[in-house]
Amino acid sequence: MSYKRPILARYRDPLELIWLATANRLGVQVRRDPGVFANTDGEGVILIGNDDLDPDDNMAKMLFHEVCHWIINGRESVRLRDWGFDYGDPPDTREHACIRLEALLAQPHGLRLFFAPTGKFREYYDRVGDPLQMLEESDWEREVQVLLQRGLALAAEEPFGSSLQSALAATAELQRALLPFQDDYRSDLAGDVLQPLWFRDLV
Repeated sequence: MSYKRPILARYRDPLELIWLATANRLGVQVRRDPGVFANTDGEGVILIGNDDLDPDDNMAKMLFHEVCHWIINGRESVRLRDWGFDYGDPPDTREHACIRLEALLAQPHGLRLFFAPTGKFREYYDRVGDPLQMLEESDWEREVQVLLQRGLALAAEEPFGSSLQSALAATAELQRALLPFQDDYRSDLAGDVLQPLWFRDLV
């Protein structure tokens, strides 16, 4: 008699579980789409790609970045495709304000490097020291700071405030739980010389 094992649950990466639940708490859904890197459909769905990602990219980091866009671009931007960005135009100040907001929210949890954005905007993120200080005296940087202050106020409101703080705290708790295994970790991938992101200095 043949036996077919019943499948009663699906394994999910704990970090993805935390951030998928957070998206649901915020009233949006996440879907994987190999045809995109990351965008939104204007109907409450955030599309995250799963192809051609860098080794240190992950769904949680990409989702966190998209939520920060939502906050900077305004509460109602969830009903606009791609938060109201026209990706045919050069980057605008909202992108840099979003990056600074990411740093400000992640830094108190020791996760500034963990949640550092991917792609070409990483250069700006790495240049920023104190996110509340301009890099230079310019109209661009002044506008970035105005947008950032508005974003910080919205980030403290619901549903963003408690949902994001809970997710960031849970992510930091996962990191602390894994650190005792750092010295004995060996990759199961032949020739893998990259240290796991979890074991980086996240302070």
